Formats: sequence, structure tokens, C-alpha cells
Amino acid sequence: MALAKELMGYPLITERSSLVSSASHFKKRTQTTQFSINPFDRRPRKTKSGVVAAISEDLVKTLRFSTTTGDRKSEEEEKAAVKFKVRAVVTVRNKNKEDLKQTLVNHLDAFADKIGRNIVLELISTQLDPKTKLPKKSNAAVLKDWSKKSKTKAERVHYTAEFTVDAAFGSPGAITVMNKHQKEFFLESITIEGFALGPVHFPCNSWVQSQKDHPEKRIFFTNQPYLPNETPGGLRVLRDKELKNLRGDGTGVRKLSDRIYDFDVYNDLGNPDKSSELSRPKLGGQEIPYPRRCRTGRQTTVSDKEAESRVEKPLPMYVPRDEQFEESKQDTFAAGRLKAVLHHLIPSLKASIVAEDFADFGEIDSLYKEGLLLKLGFQDDIFKKFPLPKVVVDTLQESTKGLLKYDTPKILSKDKNAWLRDDEFARQAIAGINPVNIERVKTYPPVSNLDPKIYGPQHSALTHDHIIGHLDGFSVQQALEENRLYMLDYHDIFLPFLDRINALDGRKAYATRTIFFLTRLGTLKPVAIELSLPPNGPKHRSKRVLTPPVDATSNWMWQLAKAHVSSNDAGVHQLVNHWLRTHACLEPFILAAHRQLSAMHPIFKLLDPHMRYTLEINALARQSLISADGVIEGGFTAGAYGMEMSAAAYKSSWRFDMEGLPADLIRRGMAIPDATQPHGLKLLIEDYPYANDGLLLWSAIQTWVRTYVERYYPNPSLIKTDSELQNWYSESINVGHADLRDADWWPELSTVDDLVSILTTLIWLASAQHAALNFGQYPYGGYVPNRPPLMRRLIPDESDPEYASFISDPEKYYFSSMPSLAQTSKFMAVVDTLSTHSPDEEYIGERQQPSIWTGDAEIVEAFYGFAAEIGRIEKEIEKRNADPDRRNRCGAGVLPYELLVPSSEPGVTCRGVPNSVSI
Repeated sequence: MALAKELMGYPLITERSSLVSSASHFKKRTQTTQFSINPFDRRPRKTKSGVVAAISEDLVKTLRFSTTTGDRKSEEEEKAAVKFKVRAVVTVRNKNKEDLKQTLVNHLDAFADKIGRNIVLELISTQLDPKTKLPKKSNAAVLKDWSKKSKTKAERVHYTAEFTVDAAFGSPGAITVMNKHQKEFFLESITIEGFALGPVHFPCNSWVQSQKDHPEKRIFFTNQPYLPNETPGGLRVLRDKELKNLRGDGTGVRKLSDRIYDFDVYNDLGNPDKSSELSRPKLGGQEIPYPRRCRTGRQTTVSDKEAESRVEKPLPMYVPRDEQFEESKQDTFAAGRLKAVLHHLIPSLKASIVAEDFADFGEIDSLYKEGLLLKLGFQDDIFKKFPLPKVVVDTLQESTKGLLKYDTPKILSKDKNAWLRDDEFARQAIAGINPVNIERVKTYPPVSNLDPKIYGPQHSALTHDHIIGHLDGFSVQQALEENRLYMLDYHDIFLPFLDRINALDGRKAYATRTIFFLTRLGTLKPVAIELSLPPNGPKHRSKRVLTPPVDATSNWMWQLAKAHVSSNDAGVHQLVNHWLRTHACLEPFILAAHRQLSAMHPIFKLLDPHMRYTLEINALARQSLISADGVIEGGFTAGAYGMEMSAAAYKSSWRFDMEGLPADLIRRGMAIPDATQPHGLKLLIEDYPYANDGLLLWSAIQTWVRTYVERYYPNPSLIKTDSELQNWYSESINVGHADLRDADWWPELSTVDDLVSILTTLIWLASAQHAALNFGQYPYGGYVPNRPPLMRRLIPDESDPEYASFISDPEKYYFSSMPSLAQTSKFMAVVDTLSTHSPDEEYIGERQQPSIWTGDAEIVEAFYGFAAEIGRIEKEIEKRNADPDRRNRCGAGVLPYELLVPSSEPGVTCRGVPNSVSI
């Protein structure tokens, strides 16, 4: 009779809905979530429809008859004898654009589907069959109407399949998919309807390859999270098998359709087979420590067996198939790449006709007003060469005006001359695109950590006399004691490379130090710039100090000195803070997560949106940005030595335990620990926009992560015994960061606090930290005089032959020191692409399928609480940007600080915090 009740509408299975955790599964997880669950505008409404078991009336009558005629079968046998049908709703995402070959394959697949070469699904229970000791399975079911719907133009197409299961089947835990078509397809989700427990959700978001390319069935799990030791019996083997598939065996050349995650060193940046000048050292290993990247398995080069052969544009680099850009992201990136090619190509072609240097500031302004073709004066000439009807040429001319015309960078939007002022130069150190290098001066003059036998005296050339007149009445000692002296110090990172950099054609650089004074108004002003060269150069030029100007000559000298500081700053920003600390150092954690954490693992579910697109953008960077003769080498001061400089920073200063925002602020002396303050620290520059807004986001992420972690790990022993979690963290360090694995600063992973700290740091780096360092690149750097990425001349002094030409025409000398027209154009186009949000961007507080990404209802609720908190932070930042007391973000001609505003529209907006390092 019990079974009859179940079939009449009572639960067939004792577990509850897939969106509501069963009491037995979560009886130890009863802590209240730390996020109060408030209504949020993205929260879905709950339907009031009840759950109905998909059982026919005839079956119920049959069962009633059997129970009244005294059938004494065991309950398990009784259930096994009763079969019923459940339905799968399968959502497939179509491509928007298809070439002729893809269209033809579609037709073939539609025909093949009619004759039995189908998409085949099989449902797998969480339970083992007591007789066979194998997971219970449904019958195989095929997707219906594939051929009928093959011409549907909608972005998403819904198909159905019908399974037959018996009443003893239990709860669905996994589903296998076999693609017998010729072409891959993108499986977004599967929902099973008909079980009395309610809809069962499978968030898939994965490409399913053809059986001919990948013969094994694909495995997808429900959205129910399980720690490894809680895995239901029916899923244990599949859990291990799926991870084994993702790890691969470390051999062979990867195909683009593979889903294998593995590690390798950076030995693919050079192209020695093309030219010995394009040979680059291997990064990773004892000689030059570096994080690991995703292994491709390509063959070695002919001329260097340590180097991997190159894949040049437009051929794609390998990353696991599901890591590749989706279509709208591909389109955005391709459009940016086309723009970059055109911007770079035209001035290069015209170099023999047009002077390479800008003549004056007006010529730079014309790039925004007229566009590149008009500025060069040959737009009409180009289109006259096209053998096309006049109406077509006219259309092309009109359309390319937009393509070849630069948007006015935001730095010019409120006050086009603001960048020239000292206060704006200083403001950008705490509210610009690189606000993470400024540090408090603890010892004056500053001291180098380099070997004095190689690099000369460790003491700076800066003296008290250089700055005493600019400290508003403070003595140097008072300024130090009252935390009023700050510094941008690029001495130690640049000096070891300067001989080689300055030997490059068209590159000249110093190792700079800039001292700032914190005024009573809470703003900074530069008071001295030290310019250093290697000690083996002419003695009088090895170190010099410039101070704020007092006449016309010293004003031009000061502007050139600030340009050299900005060039140092741009190089360290790009190669160390941006590329190394957010892109490269996260990749090992992402690779290890896919290799060691099952998709069912709650920590994988937490990290998943913060890993999106990172492997793909890093691969594209290896192909064209950080490669030999790539954009970074061509556009930045360090040239061919940029990646070695990045590696030197990794070896000497990168520490994972200092990558979280509070730890980093304290390390740089920008804050001191203070338990009475909201974030446990006190900022020494109260109006420090990056830190002010960053701490709001850090705190929200930390609270969300703590809520999540405490849900699954109510006691530390669960963390210590979680084999997947421990393997993930161990592999991230011992393989992914193998060259630093013996460092004593790596955090332990033994307690809830340990795990919360590690995860908060990773999510912070992937989201807010990357956003703060990336999306202002064009708004601030698109006007090259504000942040020249390279300099071509040193600053002359009276004994130099070029001093006379500097005195006679300082503006001409200034522009001959700046990047050329061709260099400027290419750089602007690239940073424009890097600063662009794509239409499919996911911002912090958002997720794909927000109500079903996990089957834990309490966590879904907590996530909406987190999203609501992100919304409140956005309003608080807007309020701060309108506060006239915050002079570093509000005032006449002052740009608001919006880089940590969570949301954004697509395009170059100078705001928006995506979940992941996606560009």
C-alpha cells in the first residue's frame, strides 16, 4: 500500500526537490547564512504549481489490484516491476553564424538523424542496483525532432527525450550523452520532468563532440553538490572517471576538440625557426621561475629542442574546448583585432611619406577628431584604387571613418589639459589604471635591495634638500612620522635590465623613483623624481634628481621626467600587476580546479564563473601579445626583455599570501591593522579610491565565501579529509607554481578560515583586481602623452650634444621622445580592445542560470543576498563620486573613480567588474 500512496502523488523517492536539500543530506548544515536574504531585482519568482508524479491512472489501478490480491513481493521487487516514463527537456544553443561547410554538415546531420544516427541519452541513478552492484540506468533515449528543428534560427532550441524507468530507480544523479552526428553541439542544460521529487536540473554548458572524434559518452551531473565522501554510490565511479578524462595522460598533441587540462612551461613565446632574433628563454624552471600554463603538446622547434613550435594568427591556439570564447565574445575580440590591424597597417604603409613623429599636441588631437586616414590625408587615395562602383566606395569611406577614428579617451573628457598638472599625475597613482604600486616611504632616502657590487651604491641620490621646500612646512622627519611621504619605486625592477633595454633601437629608459607628499587636503603632489642609469655609464648621468619646475627650461625637463615615470609605470602595470598577478598566476589554480575538483564539488561550483575565458585569453596573449615581436614587445619600454622582467618580479616579490587586498595594502604601508575599523585596517590616505571601493567588494566577496564554505564544512576535519580539495590546492602549488613550491609563505589549508582566505583571494584577483587594472587602459592610456608606454630619448643635460636642440625646440624634442605615430596608433588600438566589455560579459553578483546553478536552495538564497549587496555597493560608489570632500575622485575636471563600479554596458566604459579574467 505504501507504493500505491507514492504513485498517487506522494514522493516516489525520500529526497526532496533538486532545489531543496534533503534533511538527511544536510542535517549537519544548519548554520544560518551570513547574508540576509533580501529581495533583489534579478531573483526569479517561485511558481505555485505542485509536483505531479508522471504515472498513468492505469498503472495506479494495476498496483491497487496487486496490493489487494495479497501479492507478497518485496517492496524493491514490487517497485522494479512498475515502469513509468519521465521526460527530458534538452536546451541546445545554436550558432548565430555558419559558413557553407557548417550548413552542409547540418543538413547531413538532419538526414542522419532520420535514419537513426541520433543524440542518445541515458539517465543514471544515484543508487546502485542491489543485485549487480552497478548504478541503476534508464533505457537509452534519443532526442526527438532534431531533423525537424534543424533549420530553426532561434538562439536556443528545446528538444525532448523520453526515458522509461522503474519505481525503484531512485533519484537521477547523472546523465550520459552520445553524439552520433557529424558536428559538435553546445548543450546548455537538461531538465528531467516526471519524478515526484520535482524537476531535476543538469546545468551542462559544454560542447558535446561527435562520436567519430570522441567515442566515449559525455557525463553530466545534476546540480546537487556533493563532497567526495558524500558522493552517492551510483555516482562514485563516474565522478572519478570524469576527472580522469579531464586530466589526460600528459602525452600527445592536443586537438581543438579535446577537453584535457594539463601543465607546461612558457616555452612557446619565441620563434627561433623564423629568426635567431626571435628566440626567447624558457620561462618556468629553476633558471627562470614562472607559473605554468596550459599544455598544448605541440612539437618542438627545429633549432631549439626546448622551445615549442608556434601557432600564428589566424590559426587557433589550443585550450580545452569549453574554455574557448563563445560567439559574441569571439565577434567582439575579432572586431578589436581588425581595428588594431588597420590602425597599425596604415601608418606603417605611410611611414615613408608622413613624418614619423607627432609635430605637436594638435596632431594627436586629430586622431580623435578626424580619424587616422583623414589625419594622414590619403583616405580618398586608398578608395580610388578599389575597382568598385562609386556608391559602394562612398559607403566604404563613410563606414571606415568610424572604424579608423579613435574615441576620445576619458582622461580628456572633463579637462583636456588635466594630465599636464602635477596633482593629476599624482592622483592617478591612487585612482588611475595602476593604483597598486604606490607605497609609504618608511626610510628616506630610499634604499635599493640590489647587489651593490653589480648595481652600484644602494643609497638613493635623493636628499633632504631636494624635498624640504615642498613639504608645506613639515620637516622630512615630521613628514615620515605623520605618514605624509609616498613613493612609486621602479628602481630595482628596471635597473638590472637597463643596459639591454637602452641598447635596443628607439628605446631609452631610466629606473625611476618618484616621491609624493600628502597634503592637508588629502591629495598628493610629486616633490622629486630620481632617474637612475646603470653605474657603468658616464658617471655624471648614473643618477640625477629633478624637482618641480621654477622656469621654462625646468618645466620641460619636469614634463619629460614625469613621462619617463609614466613609462616605467605603464611597463610594470602591464607586465607585472596586470599580466603576471591576475592572468598568469591564476592559470595554475584554474587548471588544477578542472583536473582535481569534480563538477559536483561545491567549491568547483563556487569558482566556476570566476574561471570563465581565462585560459583562452591567456593563450591568445601567448600568441600575439607577450610573444616575441608581439604587441607588448613592440609597444612597451622593456621590449624583448619584458617577460624576463615579469619573471624577475615573480621570483623576487610575488607572494600568494600577500595578493589579497588587505594584506597588500598593509605590505605597501598604505594601511595599518586596526581591529576597530570596518575592514580590520586603517587607510593612511583616507581618500584612496581604489582601496576605498576595493575594500567594499573584498568584504562582500569574503562574506559570501564564508557563508558558502561554512555551509559545507561545519568542522575543520571535513576540509582535511576532502581529497579533491586538498589535491586541488596541492597541485596548484606543487605543479602550477612548482618553482616557488618550497616558499614558507604558502597558506595552510586546514581550517575554514584558511579556505575562506584562499578562495576570497582567488575570486578577488579574478574579478575586482583584474577589473581595476584592465578596463581603464584606453580611458587613461589612449591619450599617449598621459601614459607613454615607451620613451625613445633620455633627458639631456647641459653637457649633452642634443641639449642645444632641446633648448631651441623643446616641444619637438618632447615628441621625438614619445612613441612614434605608428607605435602610438598600434598601442591605442590594442588597449582599446583590451578595455572593451563584450556583450556576453558576466559581472560580479551574476551567474548563468542563477536559480539552478546549484541544487542547494539555501545557497541560491545566499547568492541573491550577495547580489543585493553588490547592488548596494554600486550605489555607495556613485555617492562617493559625487562627494566634493573626496578630492581624488570629485572636483573640477576630476574623473570619477568608476573602475570598481560592478555593472557596465558593453564597450569601453571605464567601469564594470566581470566575474573572471576574460580579456
